[in-house]
Amino acid sequence: MRSPIAQRRWSSFKANRRGWWSLWLFSIIFVLTLFAEFISNDKPLLVSYKDQLYYPVFFDYPETTFGGDFETATEYRDEFVAELIEADGWMLWPMIRYSHDTVNYNLQVPAPAPPSSENILGTDDQGRDVLARVIYGFRISVLFGLTLTLFSSIIGVAVGAVQGYLGGWVDLIGQRFMEIWSGLPMLYLLIIMASIVEPNFWWLLGLMLLFSWMSLVGVVRAEVLRARNLDYVKAAKALGVNRWLILLRHVLPNAMVATLTLLPFILNGSITTLTSLDFLGFGLPPGSASLGELLAQGKQNLQAPWLGISAFMVLAIMLTLLIFIGEAVRDAFDPRKAHL
Repeated sequence: MRSPIAQRRWSSFKANRRGWWSLWLFSIIFVLTLFAEFISNDKPLLVSYKDQLYYPVFFDYPETTFGGDFETATEYRDEFVAELIEADGWMLWPMIRYSHDTVNYNLQVPAPAPPSSENILGTDDQGRDVLARVIYGFRISVLFGLTLTLFSSIIGVAVGAVQGYLGGWVDLIGQRFMEIWSGLPMLYLLIIMASIVEPNFWWLLGLMLLFSWMSLVGVVRAEVLRARNLDYVKAAKALGVNRWLILLRHVLPNAMVATLTLLPFILNGSITTLTSLDFLGFGLPPGSASLGELLAQGKQNLQAPWLGISAFMVLAIMLTLLIFIGEAVRDAFDPRKAHL
């Protein structure tokens, strides 16, 4: 049973139609991209050969399994292999017969090829399907942003709560450290580190986490500083309740209101930062499905406008939906805009 305050906030969120429908649309797109391998893949979802079922989307099978000559993994898009399988069975393909790294060797024009019935959004300068790369790129961008936002929030809330609740020298030293740490040029450090080691998903996440946690510290600290002097907190102290229990049970929930309103905007910033690094060539490893890398290709191939337009539209829609969701969350937690 939800509390009256939670019900009021949920009603307020739903009353913001723009944010409500944005949440639904973003959720549908994100859930679909989570199953990108079943939507866009260069392997069939199901193969029936000589009355036996095979699942290439989950397992790799050597070509000899289907009457071929090689022990290597089966290339299902090869016409020879397709004929072997279809002679004694059938294949169930996903909607798009390309993965994010599949090269179309049957292009009628030099890559990047314009949109066609085979490649709906065209191909990039390496002959890879743009629609497939957009689907996989959307997924990795959102997963990266959500993961970074989650860990940043945990660290930021913890540091801000401890600073605000303990005060004194802890708060003073913490603030001086924040001033020094926030002055470091994050982008330059990421570029320097990328030149030393080859970055990957977790390496980039760790580097960006070193700086992204600071965005919530100030807000949480201010809320905790205010809440620790309220009457019910003083009463709990007078009753001898453990101070850490007071912080977790009574003070921190008040600070979480401001934190939750900022999360969609922090997620936006995380996605934008990853896109910027990929655009500059210091992000995910080469060949990864990346919206930033697709934007960079659009810049380098002005004669192929579908590259830049596709990446721009996906980013614009994604970030706009998140902004609308963030505005709805902010209004829901604002008591001045309560919808009773």
